[in-house]
Amino acid sequence: MRWTWIKKWMPRGLYGRAALILIVPIVTVQLVVSIAYLQRYFEDVTQQLSVGLGLEIEEIANVLADTGPEAATDLARALAIDLQVRGLEPLDAGREDHWLWHDLTGGHVVYTLRGRLPSTLWIDLSSRPRWVEMAVPLEEDRIGVFSFRRDRISASNPHQLFVIMILTGGVMTAVAFLFLRNQLRPIRRLARAADAFGKGNHIAYKPSGALEVRAAGNAFLDMRARIERQIEQRTLMLSGVSHDLRTPLTRLKLGLSLMEAEEGKDELLQDVQEMEALLNIFLDFTRSDAQDETEDVDPCQVARDVAAKVGRAGGAVELVLPEDAPLVTLRPDALARALGNLVSNAQRYGSRVRLSVQVTDRATRFSVEDDGPGIPEKDREAALRPFERLDKSRNPNEGGCVGLGLAIVNDIARSHGGSLRLSQSEDFGGLRADLVVARMRGNGQAQ
Repeated sequence: MRWTWIKKWMPRGLYGRAALILIVPIVTVQLVVSIAYLQRYFEDVTQQLSVGLGLEIEEIANVLADTGPEAATDLARALAIDLQVRGLEPLDAGREDHWLWHDLTGGHVVYTLRGRLPSTLWIDLSSRPRWVEMAVPLEEDRIGVFSFRRDRISASNPHQLFVIMILTGGVMTAVAFLFLRNQLRPIRRLARAADAFGKGNHIAYKPSGALEVRAAGNAFLDMRARIERQIEQRTLMLSGVSHDLRTPLTRLKLGLSLMEAEEGKDELLQDVQEMEALLNIFLDFTRSDAQDETEDVDPCQVARDVAAKVGRAGGAVELVLPEDAPLVTLRPDALARALGNLVSNAQRYGSRVRLSVQVTDRATRFSVEDDGPGIPEKDREAALRPFERLDKSRNPNEGGCVGLGLAIVNDIARSHGGSLRLSQSEDFGGLRADLVVARMRGNGQAQ
């Protein structure tokens, strides 16, 4: 629990996490090498060079004391050291050692030179670029200012190793990213195929990639084949049963219509009509698995067609449509069937029905509201399951509901990459059904 905050900052995708796994070791290795090895290497080299230069300066100081400035200057020139002998000034006594903040070995140079020549007044590594100046006291209130190039006491071109290390790390990281992208491409293809199949689309997929990914792909293909066979068998069974029952029901209906008025005839005709209605509902349920082709349609026109069909049947639907709705890629037949189920369901239990459309960049929402009794919040999830009847919230005697209307709408919404949401209408007080469908591409996949 103490480390849960880290998850908020970690990548959520497999590509980002794998990239992090690659980058962190590379950066860690570079930091460890830079700090633990390179710094010590430069310090050791700097110490050795500084000790040698300190010996040379000490020798020049001895020659200066024994033979004079001229011999000492000649010796310093031979050792590539500039020597100036001048009097001691008040500023020399209070002057401090100085080096730039980014000079990694500057402090070590000062420490080594002072260890070799403890009487040194000051050491300056910053006044002259790439030069070092140091003042050593001599006899008779004189000092010797020694100047020499910085590369005499430091490793030459120390940045080259850093540059090579960084460039090599960058190249290896780029190669690793390319390899990682190739390894993740089969996983993405598998994810797209599984997502499309979950929305009712069948796209071509061939397993590829590593052995584990191929095994998962083959398992997905086997699962998809089994599910498709089961759906096909269920569809054929329900379609066959519904179709075979139409013939005897038609004969019963015809026989009852030819009978003279007798007691119970009207009840029998009503039973036959209810059975036909049930068969139609079963056929609609089986057709919800069959996916028609996607088209670029006007969602407002789909809503108008549904309202017009309801009006021809003697009903009334209040439409709330946007002024200028863009075309969206949908399955118009399946969507019209779903909206028809929602509107007829609302008319069955309410006296006022409103159908509204809202289009956004990522989804299209169709809302159907009524002033009926609604569905309690605890029963809304169960209402979306097939063959689920909610007697407490809906009266089955008012329409002969078998619990497939909302299940059909939910299946159609899922096939569009969307969902069906049930809530209470704020304006009417009854049920509000929001059919949300994702904007789809031309191949039927949701965005």
